Amino acid sequence: MKLATLNDGSRDGQLVVVSRDLTLALHASAIATRLQQVLDDWNFLSPQLEAVYATLNAGKARHAFAFDPLLCMAPLPRCFEWAAGRGDHPPTAPLHTRSGNAWLGPRADIAPADADAVLRCTPGLAVITGDIERGADATQALAGVRLLMLVGDWTLRRDPAGEPAPAADPPPSHLATAAGPVAATPDELGADWRDGRVRLPLQHRVNECSSGSSDADSRRAASFSLLLAQLAQDRALRAGCVVGSLHTDGPEHDPLHTSDRICIELGTPVGQGLLGRIEQHVGGTAARADIGP
Repeated sequence: MKLATLNDGSRDGQLVVVSRDLTLALHASAIATRLQQVLDDWNFLSPQLEAVYATLNAGKARHAFAFDPLLCMAPLPRCFEWAAGRGDHPPTAPLHTRSGNAWLGPRADIAPADADAVLRCTPGLAVITGDIERGADATQALAGVRLLMLVGDWTLRRDPAGEPAPAADPPPSHLATAAGPVAATPDELGADWRDGRVRLPLQHRVNECSSGSSDADSRRAASFSLLLAQLAQDRALRAGCVVGSLHTDGPEHDPLHTSDRICIELGTPVGQGLLGRIEQHVGGTAARADIGP
């Protein structure tokens, strides 16, 4: 099943079901209006949405409309917790908690308010969870995974002109995080989802959104079961927690400049992104979160 959130002017948007090929969508308002509602009552609401998904894919949905990623917010525009770690195996660094109250949509422009700041974007994958108990082991934690989505994590470093370079690079500041247009249940990946890992390359391109790529091998990334178990070691995770595995190899280490465009998608043997595409333009005067008043 694939779900998305359309920007209707509210903070949490309007939940829609999206067809497997990402061409059609159908409002889910008869079942739930927001993704958080579904996560809170997953066992009751998700089968109803699965039935809508089957109808949509069979071409029998009467009120289906064309799916447009330009209208999408992040699938979960606000979350209770957003934590990310490096994508190495096993996880050797602690997960870092980021702000989860204003995610960027997949087509949102991005720029720092400070013209001297150096922008970078790190691609990754993330899971959205149901409730996971404190002290859950890897197997128990993996059972709490509800959905998968793409992420692009934006950081900046300020390096004022005319000042001497520091002895060591200053730590980056977290600017914003963008999410892909759809969140999919793990079964949508078939055999490419095993042991809490996605067995497909994560493609990250700069200024080449239709050809060329730098692939991060998701098969070498830490299992999400291990990342979730690490996070749940000392506290319970509530439905709506997002945990990411960021990939630290590739062009994200190169500074991004005004007018650059980045694209992130999950590669497949047939070349179609299973989770859609993040495509963002560097420009403007500040990061823009796709939320209402």
